[in-house]
Amino acid sequence: MPSKKRLMVAGLTMALMAALGACGGGNGSGNGSGPDDDPRGDHTVSEDSGNGQYDEGGDDLATAPETATVTGLRDAVRHVPRKTTKATRPHMVRKCTSTKGSRKCKSVRSGTETYTRVVRQERWCVSLDDVDGDTSRDAVWYQVTRTTYTEAAAADRLGPMKFTPEATGCDR
Repeated sequence: MPSKKRLMVAGLTMALMAALGACGGGNGSGNGSGPDDDPRGDHTVSEDSGNGQYDEGGDDLATAPETATVTGLRDAVRHVPRKTTKATRPHMVRKCTSTKGSRKCKSVRSGTETYTRVVRQERWCVSLDDVDGDTSRDAVWYQVTRTTYTEAAAADRLGPMKFTPEATGCDR
């Protein structure tokens, strides 16, 4: 009986984890409470001439897009670079012992190792004015693919654009 109960608890736990994972923000950009929210590490270009001026405007956190395709007038573009840091973790080695025809192996800690940890993923964003023809919806940020970002960066400021966003908002 105890094994049936354990199996049922494991199944319920797995179903709960799947349900929470499905409804818990799937864009991978963080939840706004981690070390990746430091705005000092990004480079944001907002002028159509490409002269390197930075856009310091605020924006909404990323959420699922409201519509599949959006249209509007290109306002600004923003590239949020990947942010990494060096971190350490235990270095594990495999230690095996042999006794009379049987061999037992286990992982044991042997010092530490340094690795590069990704704190924030790279993102490409485009801001639109007059979204879907609504003149009151200005400066709405969308996360887009690198290809869409490149097209938007080459397009004229306030020129018409139509694309399918990855997510809304462009948190830093």
